[in-house]
Amino acid sequence: MEDAASPPDSRATAPTSVFFSYSREDQDKARELIKLIDEAGFPTWWDGMLEGGERYSRATEDALERARAVVVLWTPVSIRSHWVHDEATRGRNREILVPLAMEGVEPPLGFGQFQTITLPSGKLARGLPAVESLLKAIAALHDAAVAPPPSSTTPTPGTNRAMIGRRAAIASGLALGAGALGFAGWKLVSPSPSSANSIAVLPFENLSGDKAQQYFSDGLAAEIRAELSRNILLETAGQTSSNQFRAMQDDPRTIAGKLKVAFLLQGNVQKMGDQLKVATFLIDGKTGKNVWSEIYERELSDVFQVQSEIADAVTTKLSNAISARQSKDGAKQVGGTDNLAAFDAYLRGRDLFESHIDEASERAALMKFNEAIALDPDYAAARAARSRSLSIIANQYSGTTERRALYAEAVAEAKRATELAPQLASGFAALGYAMFYGQLDARAARAPYDRAHALASSDVDVDFRYAVYCARTGRHGEAVQAIAHAAALDPLNASMFKSEGNIRYAAGDYEGAIISARKALSLSPERSTLHGDIGNALLMLDRTDDARAAFDQERNTLLSLPGKAIVAIRKGDRAQANALLVELQQAHGDNGLYQQAQVLAQMGQADKALDVLEKAYSASDSGLVYLLNDPFLRPVHADLRYKGLLKKMRFV
Repeated sequence: MEDAASPPDSRATAPTSVFFSYSREDQDKARELIKLIDEAGFPTWWDGMLEGGERYSRATEDALERARAVVVLWTPVSIRSHWVHDEATRGRNREILVPLAMEGVEPPLGFGQFQTITLPSGKLARGLPAVESLLKAIAALHDAAVAPPPSSTTPTPGTNRAMIGRRAAIASGLALGAGALGFAGWKLVSPSPSSANSIAVLPFENLSGDKAQQYFSDGLAAEIRAELSRNILLETAGQTSSNQFRAMQDDPRTIAGKLKVAFLLQGNVQKMGDQLKVATFLIDGKTGKNVWSEIYERELSDVFQVQSEIADAVTTKLSNAISARQSKDGAKQVGGTDNLAAFDAYLRGRDLFESHIDEASERAALMKFNEAIALDPDYAAARAARSRSLSIIANQYSGTTERRALYAEAVAEAKRATELAPQLASGFAALGYAMFYGQLDARAARAPYDRAHALASSDVDVDFRYAVYCARTGRHGEAVQAIAHAAALDPLNASMFKSEGNIRYAAGDYEGAIISARKALSLSPERSTLHGDIGNALLMLDRTDDARAAFDQERNTLLSLPGKAIVAIRKGDRAQANALLVELQQAHGDNGLYQQAQVLAQMGQADKALDVLEKAYSASDSGLVYLLNDPFLRPVHADLRYKGLLKKMRFV
């Protein structure tokens, strides 16, 4: 169809910012997207600018070479188009490809490893998460920012991170930063520079002379970080990455560079009797200079007002915006409390919960959340935290009877949190977790998970759990976008990399899963389950000896024993595999039913594997959340009983 003799339309040689590749059958949807890209300020070239007969002319070639971004629309038609493949390959080779997908299509061979933005059905408009992700990806390739969508008091249907249920903060000429979408190996878009409205809250120094008071200074910093993260105009770095720089041992410019933020908030806390003194310092990450500081001396009972004042002052300094808080007259934050003793108990519980040491620390955290709620029954954040604590204990440390009771309580507690604070993201995330892992109901968990994700602006913990839920239930595109957002906010968080690895594993990217798990290990060498994650991925790559070495390093026997058994099966040592299966049964009983089924399926004992899976369902074994995309269960995927279990758990 090439016609080099035909002179190109003059519009075809106009300055090109974005090259748009699509199939003619998809032109209506392509035109919608092209209009949105053009309106965002990025001139777009597409073959509708050519005269007939010039489908792949020199003008097309020139436009591809001039483009700073190549957007490809994958559909059931375009994945069969040689023209679209050729154009997408150019974008891939130049590392400027931005792939889109619609109608549930998977990218063709050679492009599946790249992050793909999934477009919803229906009309496309600014404010939709997929559209905003597309524009941010294009902006990142231009080292630019994209203006936020026009404000509206009514959320656009399908909005993921818009201003749902809260007042919009009003910008004063501030454009949202481009942000980094995706992660290494899944995309070709380079991370953008730190946006002007990005900040990391470093751990506040405890000057009280009592190390036991560290939980209070850490908790105060975390509460300020939480308030800032609710402001949609700010990009707030996650807690785990920020806490890597507890003692400010590095130069502020170095820290800001590592966290990819423009500003740092540093502080110190003195708590003496009923007196509280908090000093805060806002530091320019580019120059290392202090641009604002303030000292707050209050009665201890005014701690809530102090954290609100600090968050409001920082927000005003960075963006000249009105805080999203409803008032500045001491009103408690979303899901918060005005009871100092309850707040103290909550901070102590959270400090224990986040340590993830052992069962004793988990149960001690639960007791502190119980104490906080007893002091203030309307403390929604404490109820959400209690729900999470109950779920973790049920998942990791309980037998069948206690597990069911704890999960039922976790659901009730999370529901109460959402009733008390309908805008509290952590309450909905806790409810989704308890319904999915406890009630084994994938469909019922979706609404609270989606609501949590919509409410969370910069809550990395919510991003983790939402991303993993999406991966477990086959919503791969949404999982990638959520974990990419978490990675941008908390790049030094081992939990983030573990979740990223789990998402890659669920998608069949086993090499990528290993890379992510090893990054997590580099940040947290003592963390359990990571060697097991690596071993599982190595088994999928048929690297059996390397897998055995990984399982030998795994302390969590719920992962290491089935892994070693499958290694023995691969090596033809059935006696060793049976011995390890018996050891797994003796060590974990009903807590290891799902893992027993994995081993039996790999042994070729499909009927026995399905018997155990049905027993696991009856015992409410949380391992079943892996059921939809667990490669170890492929030998039973065609069986009607397996498909029946998927229906019972409402995966399908």
